[in-house]
Amino acid sequence: MNHPTDLLYSKSHEWVKFLDENTALVGLTDYAQDALGDLVFVNLPEEGDEVTVGESFADVESVKAVSDVYSPVTGMVAEVNEELLDAPEKMNEAPYDAWLVRVENITEKQELLTAEEYIRFYESEGE
Repeated sequence: MNHPTDLLYSKSHEWVKFLDENTALVGLTDYAQDALGDLVFVNLPEEGDEVTVGESFADVESVKAVSDVYSPVTGMVAEVNEELLDAPEKMNEAPYDAWLVRVENITEKQELLTAEEYIRFYESEGE
């Protein structure tokens, strides 16, 4: 599995790319999309919605199940990746290009893991 070292990761399997100290992109990790299987639908928040650390802000539906997506940061949704509404499979094809939301005005972030720490985390979780 691929986990770019320039991203940070949550224990709920989201990735975060900080564009600056107050703005970040959030998406699903390679591990998450692989565990979910073929994604067929994504439900995203609206621009202007508030997201809160540890709370669900979206959900994704695969052929296996519907799963919540949890926010690793607190802030305001500045943009949603509308391309995913018509093509949710892009999260399977290129999970680190298929960001879900861009969050601005970040006031809080949860403890995030480096790529190496994240790999150790999910490998130990599976034991």
